[in-house]
Amino acid sequence: MARTTQALQALRTSQDRHGPVTAGRLNFAQGTALYVGAVLGTGVLALPGLTARAAGPASLVAWLALIVMSVPLAATFAALAARQPDSGGVSAYVRRAFGDRAATVVGWWFYLGAPVGIPALAFFGASYLERSTGGGGTATAGYAAGLLVVGFLANVFGVRVSGRLQLLLSGSLALLLVVGILVALPHADPANLRPFAPHGWSAIGPAAALLMWSFTGWETVTHLSAEFARPQRDIRRATVAALLVIGALYLGLAAVTVLALGSLHTATAATSLASLLELGFGSFGTILAGVIAILTTLGTMNAYIAGAAKLGAALARDRALPGALATGAQAGGVPRRSLSIVAAISATVFVFAALTHSHVQPLVLSTTACLGAVYALGSAAGARLLRHSTRGGTAAALASLATVIVLLVLTGWYVIWPLALSVAALVWCARHRPDATAATAPTP
Repeated sequence: MARTTQALQALRTSQDRHGPVTAGRLNFAQGTALYVGAVLGTGVLALPGLTARAAGPASLVAWLALIVMSVPLAATFAALAARQPDSGGVSAYVRRAFGDRAATVVGWWFYLGAPVGIPALAFFGASYLERSTGGGGTATAGYAAGLLVVGFLANVFGVRVSGRLQLLLSGSLALLLVVGILVALPHADPANLRPFAPHGWSAIGPAAALLMWSFTGWETVTHLSAEFARPQRDIRRATVAALLVIGALYLGLAAVTVLALGSLHTATAATSLASLLELGFGSFGTILAGVIAILTTLGTMNAYIAGAAKLGAALARDRALPGALATGAQAGGVPRRSLSIVAAISATVFVFAALTHSHVQPLVLSTTACLGAVYALGSAAGARLLRHSTRGGTAAALASLATVIVLLVLTGWYVIWPLALSVAALVWCARHRPDATAATAPTP
């Protein structure tokens, strides 16, 4: 808890109370909404029920641990983003700490890894929506395609439109989740907390593994840091606000799921949010759950699409990708060429998954492995770059690095995916960037 306190103190400390004004246009509210959309994600649709089924009421311990572990990770990336607003995000920080080759590798992990998970997000939302409306697999694929189109079109018009959309989506989602919690509260029964660990305390581990999908997202907004009008002030404020909102919603939803629904079977667990809403609204609750699924999916997709597109343009600007993709890397620019690459990758993965009726789990785990690798190298860069700033910043970076190592172990064989991208990125450096340095001295 001492490290957590230090991390939060570091998060609130600013070198300049207001910070310099940049060419970006994102404000505090829009930045908070992007964070909430990226981290809250599609996990709210099923994970409270699935973790409750896996560990019983003891799953609440896993949720609490997730939130506590998120503090140092969020603190690290917020401190780095506020000190150096750059659309390169984690890649830019790794470049300062470890050099161009390492920056290229971490950039490729996110830019080529995140688009693989974007169709999974669409399928999550579409499957939940199909449960509300019916229509089978054809309807699910159609809903998923529609969600993908809306997500990418929102980013064609730039991050300002995307930020406004995100503010609407995240605000509506938070409101509906609060409503869901409140209508289920009268049905809460403290007796459902006994026995607290029906499957033993060891079941908390598998429950925590299920939550790793919800753990990702804190790095996404670093790629949009240059889009903030006052990054040194608003990035830290947005991160603290997002931590409070996300923590309250996750814990509230998980607690009321256990208290109101009690023992959950597989089918009930997968649609636990719909079950909660049905307690208060009857059959209308299923429709409302479908609306929440749309808002959740679009919010998460919007944040990842915007972040990946900006990163691709920044990588091209730094010669880590073909130079033609560099258009839009500057603050306020629209990286449409980079966005088209992200869209092409996601569309290819989506078509393959839809035609082969593939399960989304490989897409999720592949993306999680890539993002875990990004977190690991980003946390290591934070430990080096923040050592001259505050003690809390260094502690946060080291704590997040330890947490991410556990995350990578849990991904299992899917860690091969970021390893393969590492080889490809290093081959690119050897052929196109022979002058890339092995290390770059960090700036205090």
